[in-house]
Amino acid sequence: MEELDSLSQDDDAPEQDGGSRNSEDLQRLWRKAIHQQILLLRMEKENQKLEASRDELQSKKVKLVYEEICQKDVSTLWDKKLNCRTKIRCDMEEVLASLKEGVPKSRRGEIWQFLAMQYRLRHRLSNKQSPPDISYKELLKQLTAQQHAILVDLGRTFPTHPYFSAQLGAGQLSLFNLLKAYSLLDEEVGYCQGISFVAGILLLHMSEEQAFETLKFLMYDLGFRKQYRPDMVSLQIQMYQLSRLLHDYHRELYNHLEENEISPSLYAAPWFLTLFASQFPLGFVARVFDIIFLQGTEVIFKVALSLLRNHEALIMECESFEHIVDFLKTTIPDMTKSKMETIITQVFEMDISKQLHAYEVEYHVLQDEMHEASNTCDESEPLHKLERMNSQLKRQNMDLVEKLQVAQSKIQSLESNVESILSRENKTRNLLRSLEQEKAAYQKTIEMMKKYLPDEALADCELLMRETNCSPNNKTKPGNKP
Repeated sequence: MEELDSLSQDDDAPEQDGGSRNSEDLQRLWRKAIHQQILLLRMEKENQKLEASRDELQSKKVKLVYEEICQKDVSTLWDKKLNCRTKIRCDMEEVLASLKEGVPKSRRGEIWQFLAMQYRLRHRLSNKQSPPDISYKELLKQLTAQQHAILVDLGRTFPTHPYFSAQLGAGQLSLFNLLKAYSLLDEEVGYCQGISFVAGILLLHMSEEQAFETLKFLMYDLGFRKQYRPDMVSLQIQMYQLSRLLHDYHRELYNHLEENEISPSLYAAPWFLTLFASQFPLGFVARVFDIIFLQGTEVIFKVALSLLRNHEALIMECESFEHIVDFLKTTIPDMTKSKMETIITQVFEMDISKQLHAYEVEYHVLQDEMHEASNTCDESEPLHKLERMNSQLKRQNMDLVEKLQVAQSKIQSLESNVESILSRENKTRNLLRSLEQEKAAYQKTIEMMKKYLPDEALADCELLMRETNCSPNNKTKPGNKP
């Protein structure tokens, strides 16, 4: 402000040398003018930063609209670990103990990045397994062949969450950018239904670029990209492993599902492909992600097994194919908060890594035996054609499952609207009933008052009412009584 005052004083100073200023005065004025312009530009940039920070704060509040399972105050527990920005290996037993206590959702994104860094300090990817070294900004400048598929799925990803519900709003645009960038980075996988839910969970807790790096960690470092490959072999192995877990640990439930011809791919494929994000409450999904960043892919098996174990008695009561499928897809995700906490506690205590490895080896041995047997048979149609048709049918099945989920979501939304309308209708009926009662009370009072009025007063009142009804402002229709 002093500089602005001095500048204005210089402008108002008396002209020298017959109305002209010397060169030194002009240079001084130019320097001050330039300096003031720089200050104004800086102020404008600071204002833009301030507005951006306000928008970011508001966006962060909208993003974290979900009920947290862990209600403990664990912020101080994580402060020391997160404040240590240097790449130092932490004691993983301490990290596990902290994770069991819970994670504050306001710092969940930071904690996930911290866990990813700790994992990378202990495990290094080979050059063959590493993703291409292309920055997020460079990928956004390119075009993707998956654009249509991504756009179609934007509205299906968390349609009821305020951050993603607005069509082509901030949430959907960020989700599109993230999915587009990954489809260009990972050409083998490209874009697959299910990835959008994983990307959406990440975007709720961090910025686009942070979410992109974290998605790369999940896909490449932890190996989740295998289940999204076009051949879907990895997903088939996972379904076999889950079936074997049920067979070995919950034989009665396994037999019950087999008798009703319900395979794991019918209900568990969406769980695995979306990491439970498409059907379960966000607070529960966030806790599952917490453990995934620490323990990797085996977590989804432990969660699935724990879900089935805790609902075994109710599943056994379902006697038909339709009833069981409906229970698995709608009733199980609609758990109570205490049930979710029980599931998470069991997941921390469970260890099935050896069994999963044994089942994977077993699957490959069985496949080799089937392949050798098929080579000895004289079949008219080549095996590779059958495999290709089988793969196509499985993809169609997954598409139908996704469409069914969208339809169920719409049905739930319509049912909630119907409930709201019925509630308003009941309120209106109650109001109408009270008004009718009030009207009856008024009429009764009028009748009582008529008894105490003299006949002349009554005649005057009736005359006044007739004049009022017949006045220009209250004309009755022809044929109607006044």
